[in-house]
Amino acid sequence: MHNGKGIQIPFMNDEKKNSLKSAIEALLFASGEPLSIQDLVNHLEEKAKLIEIIIQEMIEEYDNTSCRGIKIIVIKGSYQLVTKAENSEQIQKLLKKNKRQSLSQASIESLAIIAYKQPITRVDIDEIRGVKSESAIQRLVEKDLIKEVGRLEVPGRPILYGTTDEFLRQFELRDLKELPSLDLFGQDDDVQEEEISEKEVNIEELK
Repeated sequence: MHNGKGIQIPFMNDEKKNSLKSAIEALLFASGEPLSIQDLVNHLEEKAKLIEIIIQEMIEEYDNTSCRGIKIIVIKGSYQLVTKAENSEQIQKLLKKNKRQSLSQASIESLAIIAYKQPITRVDIDEIRGVKSESAIQRLVEKDLIKEVGRLEVPGRPILYGTTDEFLRQFELRDLKELPSLDLFGQDDDVQEEEISEKEVNIEELK
């Protein structure tokens, strides 16, 4: 019904139509999740039929313009703004680089301790580092580099942390056996940092 180029929207000038397109694009971008026509109606206070026609026109514009890196897809009657498949390689490189660069020194230290001593509690991580690690651990959880793997059966049942499959992918390890031999309790800090940077984390890339 709405296929074809140059869909005409009665009683709407270009300024109004472009304003609605801009608003729809902004809502889809900000959401990051599929939005239904009703979602858009609620935010834009426009008729559902009008929004549907405009979105269809936007879909065609994205699909017919090779210089745009995004498009709108339909998922079970809802609409989502996504990147085009031909740009997936560049996006994956960017995401991998950003994930590493966003790690602080505290996060790097905590991640190394967890990798070698897992499963391990936050209290034990704090003891090894000599400082609090709560924020660093939260950051690593958000980055999907560590996860809760159980509870220590002592009073309070503290969380036990371990690394994830994403950790292995990020640091190009087939399994944890590929981590270099390291005694976090017995070696001095300089030796520890040197060995970690050689295999597990390139410190300079992460800063």
